[in-house]
Amino acid sequence: MNILADTNIILAKEAFSGFGAVTLAGGRDITRDKLLVTDALLVRSITHVNKELLEGTPVKFVASATIGTDHVDTEYLHGANIGFAHAPGSNANSVAEYIVSALVHLAEKNRRTLSEMTIGIIGVGNVGSRVNSLAQALGMRCLLNDPPKRVLTESDIYLPLVHVLREADVVSVHVPLNTKGPDATLHMVNDEFFSSMKKGALFINTSRGDVVDETSLRQARKKLSGVVLDVWSNEPKPNASTIAACDIATPHIAGYSFDGKVTGTQMIYDAMCAYFFKESTWRAPASAEAKTPVVCDAAGDANALYSTISASYPVMEDDGRFRKILDIEADKRGSFFDDLRKNYPKRLEFANFTVKPGKKCPESVLSIFSNLGFTVTP
Repeated sequence: MNILADTNIILAKEAFSGFGAVTLAGGRDITRDKLLVTDALLVRSITHVNKELLEGTPVKFVASATIGTDHVDTEYLHGANIGFAHAPGSNANSVAEYIVSALVHLAEKNRRTLSEMTIGIIGVGNVGSRVNSLAQALGMRCLLNDPPKRVLTESDIYLPLVHVLREADVVSVHVPLNTKGPDATLHMVNDEFFSSMKKGALFINTSRGDVVDETSLRQARKKLSGVVLDVWSNEPKPNASTIAACDIATPHIAGYSFDGKVTGTQMIYDAMCAYFFKESTWRAPASAEAKTPVVCDAAGDANALYSTISASYPVMEDDGRFRKILDIEADKRGSFFDDLRKNYPKRLEFANFTVKPGKKCPESVLSIFSNLGFTVTP
């Protein structure tokens, strides 16, 4: 078989070489011409997979190493008898840890205590559920909004959006991009959304850029205590004014932990094996490696959290690299954005780190670290 894979799919050659020849290409460089000799196509979120791309090619199977599928015309694939798989939940923990790092940083910056704050989680799928778990570990009160789940479960745990926005000190969005239907999310974050939010609240979006009307966001900026964006309208050329309005701005890398990317590769590999009735023999390598333990030795809860989380995932380093895009000529920003993602540093999740508490570290904080996924040693 001939397999064409996005160059950003980690370990693609190692995993899929058992099927045949693996060729790598940039996600925006995957064209119909390249698919005329391709049996299986492996993508990430920036390649639009549809009839225009695939019709008349020998492609029999498509997989996306991502949790979302809004870039794939699944109806066309089904009608054309082309197999499809993706990786739901693969990077959920990575995104949740990104949010923890952002929250801890901004709490330290603004001298606020997370355990006294309420977070509204909009969309409670794989990622939103994980954010809920980690936010609870931080002692935050969690309010959940997910209309489809409320209909499905008839559970009162899922609250009306206006209720969540009215009470939340932090609003974090985790919805798929739906352009039509009763649960459409295109520009769901708009003037009405922001006007319903609590004054001084923090807004976070790690879902899809077009979920947010960026004009509305910029107009509402003075009302908000902070803005964290990892996704953008018009990627890979985000609006400079929107970047400038953010406290933390990153190039769609919230889900880019090494662990999450490897899990995504494993999931689509296993799915391709199942589709072609091939024994699944490849296993992703363990992400853990020898690391200098993170030492927590601080008198106060906030300082202990900040120093340890910042040491394990310094989100502001991602912000600093990304903001250099503002100094680049507009016509070169797209390639700069893509290069940041392609060459993203290896980021390990909290489970790969050991916290060795100092004498001043409270037991209550050690419990938080354990619940966040760290290994805590005496």
